[in-house]
Amino acid sequence: MIKAAVIGAAGYTGGETLRLLLQHPLVNAATITAVSSSHAGKPLASAHSDLWGYTDLTFVGELTSFENVDVVFLCMGHGKSRVWMSIHDVPDQVKVIDLSMDFRAMSADSPFVYGLPEKYRKQLSTSTRVANPGCLATSVELALLPLAESAALHGDIIAQSMTGSTGAGQQPIDTTHFSWRYSNVNAYRVFQHQHEAEIKQTLGVASLNFIPLRGPFSRGIYTTCVIPGEYDAQQLEQLYRVYYASHPFVVVRDAEPDVKSVVNTNMCHIGIVASESALLIVSVIDNLMKGASGQAVQNMNIMFGIDETAGLLTKASAF
Repeated sequence: MIKAAVIGAAGYTGGETLRLLLQHPLVNAATITAVSSSHAGKPLASAHSDLWGYTDLTFVGELTSFENVDVVFLCMGHGKSRVWMSIHDVPDQVKVIDLSMDFRAMSADSPFVYGLPEKYRKQLSTSTRVANPGCLATSVELALLPLAESAALHGDIIAQSMTGSTGAGQQPIDTTHFSWRYSNVNAYRVFQHQHEAEIKQTLGVASLNFIPLRGPFSRGIYTTCVIPGEYDAQQLEQLYRVYYASHPFVVVRDAEPDVKSVVNTNMCHIGIVASESALLIVSVIDNLMKGASGQAVQNMNIMFGIDETAGLLTKASAF
């Protein structure tokens, strides 16, 4: 049985990771270490109210030993994971999965592998250090990956992603307040979002027009990618179905994807529409699942050589 520790366990991604680990068939739930300096000594349900009656575990203020830890999930804010790694001597045999952006830039001297299973599954299977992709990046990358891998991605790419409020983290800010978010949409960090660099890195493109949008919902990402040019929709659907045939969490749909079909799941649904002058690819994911904690647990499964879908067969909020 796998023994896990979650650092930053009181936040959104920390809580989602805990929920998945607590019901994972190959994780020892009784030995999960949930670290939160702000909630030390309190039950997990003090931060995650849905866990009342589900577990008796309490938060601890610090991870003091790696003796009973096989894998560490870093669920802290950007910049904090690099600091944590610098002051903790993590044994080589203990696997680390970082959910921040701190280690996503791939280089020859970095021990971290970029954790997009649909491209790097082989490398992930032998790695002990993984940088989990960003939520917006995941939705765009999965939308365009088969084209990129077949050298068919060209032209002026426009990617637009509308994301739920939980993507901004648990700490309330002006643009996550219900009164502002409800019945409202706006663009932010246009052409300069922090996820743009990892998207370009993964897809191998130099040019990308990326437009993030704040949506009036709490969970989910709805991404549209538009590429000018003539494309055959049927050929592209076949290309995508063949590419994703061995990847259990990506599905090419006959009907246009919608957010509710994937919320609370680790799935990515893709839709393809082609006209005489442009191609539209729609990609939908749950930002806290396939965009964060779900993908992190998927990476854990791959790293430990177990069923990739273990602990991730959850039900969507379709109704």
